Amino acid sequence: MTLTIKQISKLTAPGRYFDQHGLYLQVQSERNRSWLLRYEIRGRERWAGLGPLHTVSLTEARERARKARLQILDGLDPIEQRKAKRAALELETTRSLTFEQAAQQYFNQHSEKWKNEKHRAQFLSTLQAYAFPIIGRLSVSDIDTGLVLQVIEPIWKSKTETASRVRNRIEAVLDWATVRGHRAGENPARWARHLENVLPARSQRYQHHPALPYLEIQNFIALLRQREGVASKALEFLILCASRTGEVIGATWNEIDFASKTWTIPADRMKAKKEHRVPLSDRALEILQALPREDGNPFVFIGPRKNGLSNMAMATVLRRMERRDITVHGFRSSFRDWAAERTGHANFVVEMALAHTIGNAVEAAYRRGDLLTKRVRCAFRRSRP
Repeated sequence: MTLTIKQISKLTAPGRYFDQHGLYLQVQSERNRSWLLRYEIRGRERWAGLGPLHTVSLTEARERARKARLQILDGLDPIEQRKAKRAALELETTRSLTFEQAAQQYFNQHSEKWKNEKHRAQFLSTLQAYAFPIIGRLSVSDIDTGLVLQVIEPIWKSKTETASRVRNRIEAVLDWATVRGHRAGENPARWARHLENVLPARSQRYQHHPALPYLEIQNFIALLRQREGVASKALEFLILCASRTGEVIGATWNEIDFASKTWTIPADRMKAKKEHRVPLSDRALEILQALPREDGNPFVFIGPRKNGLSNMAMATVLRRMERRDITVHGFRSSFRDWAAERTGHANFVVEMALAHTIGNAVEAAYRRGDLLTKRVRCAFRRSRP
């Protein structure tokens, strides 16, 4: 005897009630009744759920059971087939993550690794400017080499450094997406043995920061000293110390030792993540001693909002001096040229003064000091008019 609709309405006692061909109505309570299919496959008994009674009628349950038996007849397990289908749907949903969403999630999870606020902001801002308009709304699983090149190629020649950083950031986001299961296969933004075969190497396209010839430094300093303001003093201090912008504007008073005439920049503020000592000339010390100070403000070069100078403060000084032909960073090149052409200091001493990483692995392993004594003589020579 098969079940009838009338019988089903009266079945409220817990148990399993047989219908036909392995189909059962399972009653756990009056409000919890569902359909089950009992079957055997490869010698193993299995029970497959076919849906609750309040949703699946008797007729629909029999049809579902019939389709499941056809799968069994073909050697397929209905339960495993259902799991595979759900997994495929979940994977498809996961892979629908857009590049913009992936970039934001990557940024949120990695933002703490950027100690420099400027670098942290640049990660998303460069992607927003160059990548999002082209691939931002596309699924990360759909991004291929052609799409990456659409982002990179238009700016590779004119803005090589920016283009290189954008490529690197796209690669990082796509690597993250692969590990998270949002995409599969090789990273289309990778450089080695891939994009390097299409785009000219950075070294072939690199443009130096516009720099002032070292023979003109003396006249430039004379004009700079006529200007008022902390930013002007910061720029002169940067030139004397051959330092980077971030190192100067982030300098705090606890880094300055007037007794030993040194400025010790901690590793977390250095590009190479290694502590760097800078010998201070008499003029550099004079600049420091004349600077204004504010209670509760640890910065050496204070800004207008009771903190350090902005990243563009010294560049603004150059613009006001109508020197758009040079850059703040270019003064490091001026120092490098002067040291090479007008001094007898060894190359590694000059590189140490610039806080450059030693390229030769063997030399780097043995040269563990910072050559401060030698660099003191170099610092005092360049501070003379």
